[in-house]
Amino acid sequence: MKSHKSKFVCLLLLLTLLISGCSRIIPSAPKDNTSLDTTTPTPDSGTDITDTPEDTGEPATNVPIPSINPDDNAVQAPTDGLDDSDVTSPVSGNGTVSGTPTGTPSVTPSSGSSTKDNDSYETRATELVSDMTLAEKVGQMFFVRLRKDSGRKDVTDYHLGGYILFGDDFKNETSTGIKKLLNSYQEASSIPMLIGVDEEGGTVNRLSKYPAFRSTPFESPMDLYKNGGFEAIQADTKEKAELLLGLGINVNLAPVGDVSTNPGDFIYKRSFGKDAEATSNYVRTVVLEMKQDKIGSVLKHFPGYGSNVDTHTGIATDTRKYDQFVKNDFLPFQAGIEAGADSILVSHNIVTSMDKDHPASLSPDVHDIIRDTLGFEGVIMTDDLSMDAIKDYTSNEKAAVLAIKAGNDLLIASDFDTQIPAVLDALKKGTLNEESIDASVIRILVWKLKLGLLQ
Repeated sequence: MKSHKSKFVCLLLLLTLLISGCSRIIPSAPKDNTSLDTTTPTPDSGTDITDTPEDTGEPATNVPIPSINPDDNAVQAPTDGLDDSDVTSPVSGNGTVSGTPTGTPSVTPSSGSSTKDNDSYETRATELVSDMTLAEKVGQMFFVRLRKDSGRKDVTDYHLGGYILFGDDFKNETSTGIKKLLNSYQEASSIPMLIGVDEEGGTVNRLSKYPAFRSTPFESPMDLYKNGGFEAIQADTKEKAELLLGLGINVNLAPVGDVSTNPGDFIYKRSFGKDAEATSNYVRTVVLEMKQDKIGSVLKHFPGYGSNVDTHTGIATDTRKYDQFVKNDFLPFQAGIEAGADSILVSHNIVTSMDKDHPASLSPDVHDIIRDTLGFEGVIMTDDLSMDAIKDYTSNEKAAVLAIKAGNDLLIASDFDTQIPAVLDALKKGTLNEESIDASVIRILVWKLKLGLLQ
C-alpha cells in the first residue's frame, strides 16, 4: 500500500512540473487583449534636404545629390549654441543676422562605386607621375596668373598645372575669342590644364561684368538668397558652371565659406552674410551643384577670414581662440568637404591660436588641421602668393618653398618664372623631398581625372 501511495505522489509531482513548464513555454495573451504591433518603426533621419520650406534657410528642394564618397574621417559639425529660428532675409536693416536654418542637410553616401573610381583615379595618377620628370612634376603644382603675351610658351617652358584668368583677361574679348585662346593653351600642354576664374558673384565677377559674356553681372550670394532662397543659389551655380565650361574654364574658385555677419568686415560682401550653420547650408548647396555639373570647386578662405583686414594690402593677424574656429568658422568647410569639394584655399592670415609665426598658407600646423582634423584628402592650395601679406613676410622664392613644405599641393602664383626654379633648387639641396612632390601631383592629377580632363 505504501508503494502505491509513493507512486501516486511521484505522479502528482511529475504532473505539476509538466504543467508549470508548459506555462513558461507558452506565453499568455496580454491582459488588455491589445493585439501585437508588427509595424516596423520609421527611423528618425533628422532634417531632410527635400522637405524643408524655402524660407527656413534650408537648401532648395530640388538640389540634386550626386553619388559622393564622404570622407570617413570627416569631423561632424558640432551644433552647440546654434539658433534654430527661421530665416526670412539675409540681414535686417541694421545688417545683423535675422536667423539661422533649422538644420544641416545630409549628404547621401554612394553605394561604393565612388570608392572604386577614386582608387582607379589614384592608380592612373600614380602611373602618370612615374613617367614625369621632376621639372614636369613641379610645374604641375603651379596654378598661375595668365600672361597672355607668353601664354603658350610659358606652358611648354614651365609645364604649368593651370592658369587663372582675371578681369583684364576678358576685357575687349568675345566668347569665341576666349574659347579659342584657352584651347590653344590646352593644345600646348602635355597634361590638360586647370583653367580657373573667381566668379563668385557680387563684388567679385571676372567675366560676367562684361556684356560680351552675360547681359548682367552675377548677383552676390546674399542678394540671390534674399530674392529666391536656395533655389536661386542652385540655379545661379548651375548657370555659372554652364557658362564657364562653355568657354573652356573648368574651375570656379568658389564658394566663399567665410562666416561674416558684420557689414564692416572686409570679407562681408563676398560672404553669405549669415551665421555658421546658414553658411554651411549655402556651401553645401553650391558644392553639390558644382559636383553635379563637373566643374571644379574651391572652398575659401580657410581657416575663416573673420573680421581681419584685407591681406592683399598687408599682413593680418587673427587672435581668436581655437575653440571659436571649431564651433564656428570650420563648419562651412566641414560641410563642403562632406559634400565632395575638390579643393581648399588657405588664406594668408596669421592665426595665433594655430601658428603665431607663419601665415596660414605657409603653416604646417594649419595644413595638419585640414588633413588630420577635418579629414580632407583633396587638393590644398595657397591664396595668391603675390599678395602683400606674403611679400611683406618673405621673398617670392622662399614663399614658394615654404608653401610646399607647409603641405600645399597647388601654389597660386604670378612670379612662377622665379619660384619654379627656386623649388627645383630646394629639391636639389634637400630642403624639399621628391616624395612630398609626388603626393601633391597625384592629388592634382586625380582632380583632373575626376573633372574629365585626363583619361
